[in-house]
Amino acid sequence: MTADTVLRVHWLPGTDELLGTCHCAATFSSQDPEELWEWLHDHPDHRTPRPSEGPPRDS
Repeated sequence: MTADTVLRVHWLPGTDELLGTCHCAATFSSQDPEELWEWLHDHPDHRTPRPSEGPPRDS
């Protein structure tokens, strides 16, 4: 990851969910901020989400 890499985390209003967007445009949501940041920093090897999470959302 370089200094100009942009990772974004947004709170989804009305929920306890955070939505993370990687610089590769892959997205992942979680209620756990630590889990979300770990997923973002795993680029390009984003882990497969648990079955209850569903697939990562691609933009």
